[in-house]
Amino acid sequence: MQIAFGSDHAAVGLKAELIAYAESLGHACVDCGAGEGESNDYPIYAARVAQRVRDGACERGVVLCGTGVGMSLAANTFPGIRCALCGDCYTAKMTRAHNDANMLAMGARVIGPELAKMILTFFLDTSFEGGRHQRRVDMIAALERGETLA
Repeated sequence: MQIAFGSDHAAVGLKAELIAYAESLGHACVDCGAGEGESNDYPIYAARVAQRVRDGACERGVVLCGTGVGMSLAANTFPGIRCALCGDCYTAKMTRAHNDANMLAMGARVIGPELAKMILTFFLDTSFEGGRHQRRVDMIAALERGETLA
């Protein structure tokens, strides 16, 4: 699987660990920044990852900042992106199974690297269940298009 990774200055170290981990699992990774020692603005890196996922260059995206909140908010401004902030394995599994999330956000100041690796594994290994959940994902797409739900 092709995965785009992005982080702000608060999560550069965790990003490097997760890229190495994902590559050890056989995934191809794209590092969308930031680099070591740069103080920066997280929306830039969330946008780089979200654009790659939206355009189909990468199947999934992972964004990291201090809490994961800013990255998830910025990524979710892109139509077609369903970025879930996860701090536990169950949420990571269910957001794939029920929401078909295509991006994962995590907070480097909230969780440690070993938990982050486990969360990433669940996010990458879980398939979307479809069925009744597809109807709900379709509703999210309708909201993105500005439609009103009944």
